[in-house]
Amino acid sequence: MSVSSKVVLVTGGARRIGARIVSRFHGAGYRVVIHCNASMDEARELEYRLNQVRGESAVVISQDLADPEQLSKIVEYAISTFGRLDCLVNNASIFYPTSLSDLDARLINQFMDINLKAPLLLSREAAEAMNKGAIINIVDIYGENPLAGYLLYSVSKAALQMLTRGLALELAPDIRVNGVSPGAILWPEDTAEMSEQEKEELLGDLPMGRLGEPDDIAKAAFFLAEDAGFVTGQVLSVDGGQSVA
Repeated sequence: MSVSSKVVLVTGGARRIGARIVSRFHGAGYRVVIHCNASMDEARELEYRLNQVRGESAVVISQDLADPEQLSKIVEYAISTFGRLDCLVNNASIFYPTSLSDLDARLINQFMDINLKAPLLLSREAAEAMNKGAIINIVDIYGENPLAGYLLYSVSKAALQMLTRGLALELAPDIRVNGVSPGAILWPEDTAEMSEQEKEELLGDLPMGRLGEPDDIAKAAFFLAEDAGFVTGQVLSVDGGQSVA
């Protein structure tokens, strides 16, 4: 099958790593569905740029992943627009510190809704729409080794890692399910912003001695989608050696 006929849906695809994943697939010939929630301006700008390169090859859909009733609409939109779906990249997530003393049901549900339930339900919807294809979950190295002060984030990403492996069994042989586990790629934003001292300490612990690039994650996701035809149920760490240091 020609790559130029394929369609990828990327959640959280408007900014940062998600935008690089969108651009990597588009550059290889895929038609792209850019999902966003609040980042509509960035999503529309990316859509415009990609359609300038290749007309009618990119579209945007804005839906709240915390609302289960909206998830089916995302896949339906991809099918109604491009007639098919070949790859789903579950990239969207929330990340901010949570102290044990402040945990409540609302916080727990918020992390699980976005970081676990949405990928699960979207994967089910996508699998029903695909003939053959690939699902890529963007996990995190802290799903294996928890980050102090980020309990809910770490737990939700650990669950996503297990979901990746479980779905690989459930959906084989027609749909391969793998994960990419980023390490230090971009400095966090907003409430998760790190101090300069924390940044220096993190870089000092990295065998590669530097941050990775968003395109490192995008390349790994594309590899798992296109060039790893006998690989399923695996989570590839792209972390500059952090997980083995």
